[in-house]
Amino acid sequence: MEIKDFDYYLPSQLIAQEPLSQRDSSRLLILHRDSGNITETVFKDIVRFFNKGDVLVLNNTKVFPARLFVQRKTGAKIEILLLREISRGKWQALIRPARRIRLYEELFFKNNSFKVKVLERSPEGKWLVEFFPLEIKDLISKQGLIPIPPYIKKELKEPQRYQTVFAKKEGAVASPTAGLHFTPQLLSELSSLGIKIVYICLHIGLGTFRPVKVEEVEAHKMDEEYIEVSPEAVQIINLAKREKKRIFACGTSTVRALESIAFLKEELAQIKPFSGFTDLFIYPGFKFKIIDSLITNFHLPKSTNLLLVSAFAGKEFLFQAYDYAIKNKFRFYSFGDAMLIL
Repeated sequence: MEIKDFDYYLPSQLIAQEPLSQRDSSRLLILHRDSGNITETVFKDIVRFFNKGDVLVLNNTKVFPARLFVQRKTGAKIEILLLREISRGKWQALIRPARRIRLYEELFFKNNSFKVKVLERSPEGKWLVEFFPLEIKDLISKQGLIPIPPYIKKELKEPQRYQTVFAKKEGAVASPTAGLHFTPQLLSELSSLGIKIVYICLHIGLGTFRPVKVEEVEAHKMDEEYIEVSPEAVQIINLAKREKKRIFACGTSTVRALESIAFLKEELAQIKPFSGFTDLFIYPGFKFKIIDSLITNFHLPKSTNLLLVSAFAGKEFLFQAYDYAIKNKFRFYSFGDAMLIL
């Protein structure tokens, strides 16, 4: 399977540069896999597609201010994007411009006593850095910036709009953007209709947004991302599977979390409580065990997210939907419109 077959052309004016004033007023494209029909509505009307007893699974990860700016002894400005803490004071990170950096070099924070030492670089371009002093929570909160995708050129006036309303567990470097469309009122309406809402966590890291650079899809290796799924969440989802209720996954990160911990018990798909890392890579040919419907945004060409959604919807049907969305001027990517695949 070649990655070039998952490319498409998107006019730049369709890349949403800011969120809509109302989260749930975005457009919603509905893909009916049983009939092959494509319809559309507004996101707040998504309640019409749920039945009593269905389960909506949301990723409650929270983006942390992972972008830090330091200086070399020469005064040159360097950006560090923290990915995850490996041990106290030691972090996996991206650095740019990387070509200037030397191993064991020390970088300094302007008007601050902190410094960071570059320890090693992996073949994939990730760095291991160590901070002094070791505890940097206060540094991150005061000097860190929320990482916004590079295709968003407009300054984000309200950083909280890049967080879901249910964001709780800090640790992601990118938002689970399909969840940005939900409001407290919409979640309350779903609950009142008998839809069970479950929260799991996958800290979105490099694995989700790093582009596929190999020619053959199967040769791509996903970076690990941290998952946390509670016994309470497992109980609700497993009961729904036994009762043949539908599982609606909100976002590709939620799909990866659920499918990473799926197993068959007496021919019935179930999940188990889990906290740890996953490097599950989902692409066409994957057999889904847990999810029945998917809420997602529109994704970048040749991305792992696009491959996952192609696996669920079917590549031909998905690209037909993307053609429709482009012709009808849907808004794309993080702050764009949404898609419901039934």
